[in-house]
Amino acid sequence: MRTNLKITNSLTMISEMVGDSTFQVLEFDNLQGASDVSTARDLFYMRETGMNLRQVRILLQDSSVRLQAGALSYLKGNIEMDSKMGGLIGLGKKLISGKTTGESAFKPLYSGSGEIFLEPSFGHYALIELEDDEVIVDDGFFFACEEGVKVGAASQKNISSAFLGNEGFFQTKVSGSGIVVLELPVPETEIFKCILINDTLKVDGNFAVLRTGNIEFTVEKAAKSIIGSATSGEGLVNVYRGTGEVWLMPTKDVYNKLSTWGVGALTSNKGSSNTKV
Repeated sequence: MRTNLKITNSLTMISEMVGDSTFQVLEFDNLQGASDVSTARDLFYMRETGMNLRQVRILLQDSSVRLQAGALSYLKGNIEMDSKMGGLIGLGKKLISGKTTGESAFKPLYSGSGEIFLEPSFGHYALIELEDDEVIVDDGFFFACEEGVKVGAASQKNISSAFLGNEGFFQTKVSGSGIVVLELPVPETEIFKCILINDTLKVDGNFAVLRTGNIEFTVEKAAKSIIGSATSGEGLVNVYRGTGEVWLMPTKDVYNKLSTWGVGALTSNKGSSNTKV
C-alpha cells in the first residue's frame, strides 16, 4: 500500500491498494473557496486542527466495483452501471438485507475502464483486502468494494448479543475476495486492531466496530455473580472469543462526549461503560 503521493498542487494520495481495480484515498490539502467570513473562519479552524476533506478514487481496468447507493460523485471513461436486482427473488433478498442492517438495499455495479470519484467528505476511510474471508462491521461503514465481494446481513447468533449488545439483531457482513472501502468515524491510526489466537477479549462498551467472521460475540456479566458485577461497577461487557481480528475504536466515545457535553464530560472519574445495568 502506497501513501502520501502528491496528485496535484492541492491534492495528496494518503493511501492506495491495488487489486483488479486500484483504490485511492485522496486528501485536499487546503480548501480556499470561502466567499464569506463565517465560512472562512470555519475553514481556518478546520485546517488548524487537521480536519481535511477526503475523497475516494477508483481506477478501473476492465474490472468492476460495487458502490453504496448515493456514493458516486462523478466518473470518466468507458464505464457502465448495472443496477439489476436479479428478479423478484433477488429484489426481495436485497430489500430484506437492507431493512435488517440499515444499509441501502441497492448497491449498483460499475464496470469497464476509467476513473470513479466518490462523494468527498470530512470522514475517514480504510482500505482492506479480503481473501475468501468475511468481516462483520457496524452499519453504515460499507462504502465500496470489488465485484468479488458480497455485502449482506449477519444475524446475532445468541440471545445475549441480540438483546444486550447494543448492536441490534443484525449487522453488515462483507464476504468474499477483493478490496473493500470502509467509511470510519475516526482515523484508522486511532483504531486498535486486536489479534486473537484462541483467546478472549472483553470490552466495556460498544466500540468494537469490526470483527472477522469466525469470532464469537456474546454479552456477559463482568463478574461471575450478580453481586460481583454490582460491586465492581461494571455490569455487562461485550465478549469476543476465538481466532481472528477485532477492531476497537476507544476514541469514538471521546468524540461523542466532546460533541455533546464538551471537555467537562471527560474530566469525570465515573465509568464510561455503554453496557451497564
